[in-house]
Amino acid sequence: MRGRRYLALAAIATAVTVVSWAVAPWATAAEQPRAVIELFTSQGCTSCPPADRLLGEMSKDPTVITLSLPVDYWDYLGWKDTLALAGHASRQRAYSRALGYSGIYTPQAVVNGAAQALGSDRAAIEQAIAKSRNNGATLSLPVTLTIADGRLTVAAPAAKSAAAPAEVWLCPLVKAVEVAIGRGENSGHTFTYHNVVRRWIKLGEWKGEAANWSIPVASFKSHGVDAVAVVLQSGGASAPGVMLGAAMMSLDAQHAAAATAAARP
Repeated sequence: MRGRRYLALAAIATAVTVVSWAVAPWATAAEQPRAVIELFTSQGCTSCPPADRLLGEMSKDPTVITLSLPVDYWDYLGWKDTLALAGHASRQRAYSRALGYSGIYTPQAVVNGAAQALGSDRAAIEQAIAKSRNNGATLSLPVTLTIADGRLTVAAPAAKSAAAPAEVWLCPLVKAVEVAIGRGENSGHTFTYHNVVRRWIKLGEWKGEAANWSIPVASFKSHGVDAVAVVLQSGGASAPGVMLGAAMMSLDAQHAAAATAAARP
């Protein structure tokens, strides 16, 4: 199969499944990103491996937060995607409505919640980044993350001017997952997937004022999770909008630093 694999919107009827947590305060700074790239991909799509490789390359850029969102709507072709979440198809469909295009496909990259591009086309993704940055609100909030006493804390500042409210989402990630494909269009190949989202946890809402949210690390660090991303996104799950803020943290590095500090006399 050449090009992209495309699916009409009417063919998908999955629902977003999320977990909400009651939370509380605090935070620390990191380099602010210029882009959040969400790649909708599938192990059952022969057009996706080049996009998966490109996402891995772009993940090395400290100014970019990359998220791999495997979908399950190609499972009927003969291979059940081992990393797919049903809610990813619903999120992709919501973007389709919000951005005004008529269908969904793999590999598709959505940039900063505001523009889309073919996921294997680096130039098109860079153009989408530039286009999304025309909105001054894009990633205008310096989100910070810290871990202390077994809790991850997210903090966002007050808006400098009027701003749309945003939902605060935590995405536990696995930085690299190698999968051997046993059937379907990619049968016999082994691919590596990068920054794979394993859950979506709604921490709360940001309403323009300085706020923070806290959650126990133990509540989401399982099944290989070794990093976490947080996004503050305008709109809602059914109508996602521009990314107002985002941050990413490697959990292993944070835990190692905490252990070293605790061992010092």
